[in-house]
Amino acid sequence: MSSKKSLDQIIEQMMETVRDSKEQIFEICEKTRREYAGLEVELKDLRLKVAEIIRQTDYKEMHARLARNRLAEVSKEFGKYSNEEVRKAYEHANEHQIQLAVLNQEEKQHRERRDHIERRLLELEDTISRAELLVGQVSVVHNFLIGDLREVGEIVEDAKEKQEFGLKIIEAQEAERKRVARDIHDGPAQLLANVLLRAELIERAYNDKGIESALKEVKDVRHAIKASLADVRRIIYDLRPMALDDLGLIPTLKKYLSSVSERVEDKTEVRFIVIGNETRMEPNLEVALFRLVQEAVQNGLKHAEANQILVKVQVTTDRIMLIISDDGKGFDHTEKKDDSFGIMGMKERVNMLKGEFAIESAMGRGTKLVITVPTSDD
Repeated sequence: MSSKKSLDQIIEQMMETVRDSKEQIFEICEKTRREYAGLEVELKDLRLKVAEIIRQTDYKEMHARLARNRLAEVSKEFGKYSNEEVRKAYEHANEHQIQLAVLNQEEKQHRERRDHIERRLLELEDTISRAELLVGQVSVVHNFLIGDLREVGEIVEDAKEKQEFGLKIIEAQEAERKRVARDIHDGPAQLLANVLLRAELIERAYNDKGIESALKEVKDVRHAIKASLADVRRIIYDLRPMALDDLGLIPTLKKYLSSVSERVEDKTEVRFIVIGNETRMEPNLEVALFRLVQEAVQNGLKHAEANQILVKVQVTTDRIMLIISDDGKGFDHTEKKDDSFGIMGMKERVNMLKGEFAIESAMGRGTKLVITVPTSDD
């Protein structure tokens, strides 16, 4: 009974984690909506300002033209006018030119801010759409935990390995949350704080040193924003590659393994071979297969000390085969270890897909994983 009670506690913790995740996603969605609403108001105000500046510019250009004509007339008939009249004509024309330059610069800044807000609104629309979709998906997971997983708990109530596996899931979820939080804190959060500081410096630079210095600061801020955007995209890709939804499994694996190869540089050669047609599969199957390859490759990089990792995908009409092999130090896969959660998790994932999982490894002889999964329910 103690095992059953422990499993029930694990399932309850998992459901609580899923509920918390759903609330966090909902909160992100609401914050995004508030930002969207605020930017819409700012965009409307900017459009009014741009229209007003254009009106003022047209008006100022007319007066500047008259002032230039007056200056040309005075300069041409210099002898007819006193020095004071000449000076006033020159100053009047110069003043209009300065005011016109200021208006043109203000219009440029407002247009740039307007364009930035319009791009940001498109990004926020995408974020809101994805968050709403994710809330629905998390709800499905929660319902699954309430139903099917409780039945699984009844079946394996005396299995100590299953109990440990459930606990490992909780630990992995928390570790992943900490990793994502750390990545955001060390990357985008720091860069955005720097962008905020630099934004204040732009105003000071403009007031103290003029437009050239301010434009230099703007250029630096643009580079910082690009770096922050790259970090955010990397974090999102680690959570779930968007290419899976758009392109499918094979192109996403190509992109992922290419990025891994670039990251490890000369330490490990990562090769990818595809046999068969690159057909689309059911979305959940594509996600599961991608995670299996990801886990196997990460194991090879972290533990195998391999010089080469080969990922081979063979697609037929009714099944897909994944072969992930390395020439690393290998291990005794019959020996139970505390850190064998990765292999255990892969086996469980393959079992859920009604597939077959085989591992070949020995000390000093590398490791080879062979995963075969049906692509249809027939």
